[in-house]
Amino acid sequence: MASTAVILLCMASYAYADIPAARWFHQFEYTHLYELFSLITLLGDSLAYLIGGMVLFLHFRHKNVYRATDGLFLFSTVATSGLVADLVKFIAGRARPVLYFNENLYGFAFFQTAKVWTSFPSGHSATALSVAMLLAMLYPRWRVVSICIGFLVALSRIFLVQHYISDVIAGSFLGIATTALLYTCFFKPKFESLYHGKAL
Repeated sequence: MASTAVILLCMASYAYADIPAARWFHQFEYTHLYELFSLITLLGDSLAYLIGGMVLFLHFRHKNVYRATDGLFLFSTVATSGLVADLVKFIAGRARPVLYFNENLYGFAFFQTAKVWTSFPSGHSATALSVAMLLAMLYPRWRVVSICIGFLVALSRIFLVQHYISDVIAGSFLGIATTALLYTCFFKPKFESLYHGKAL
């Protein structure tokens, strides 16, 4: 099962890869490559997608129901993955890499709200992969491009040492799983009915 594989992969990364990777990427801080990834990571900011999805829905709801449903799908996937990520962040209370470099703190302190203790899972990765998965479903011709961009945004969180590898793995899986679940349970029947000219 995919969720089991992700859990095991996160555990292995936590034990063996997270700190070595963070130390290695830390050397690139304030380089030109760091500046590039600082721009790429902005594509994982959820606010633009939430606003865009809602604007699409409100603008097209009486003009083009199919396009309005696209907007509602976008808003729903980003909002759901973001809310779940925030909840897990609060429960897990994982120290961000900055605490490791500044105070040698690594691990979990459950039920935390301070930003430096909300590393797991990566919210930017969840957003980026939820949007990438959505675009891959709605526009299959561009699925390779959208998925690659999504994973590039996820990589940016590791490169910028804002998250550990395991944070990004969990966040990426959350984004993909959330979008797939919402599509299968709610939006696929709606899109199919609209495609065949039947309003639900």
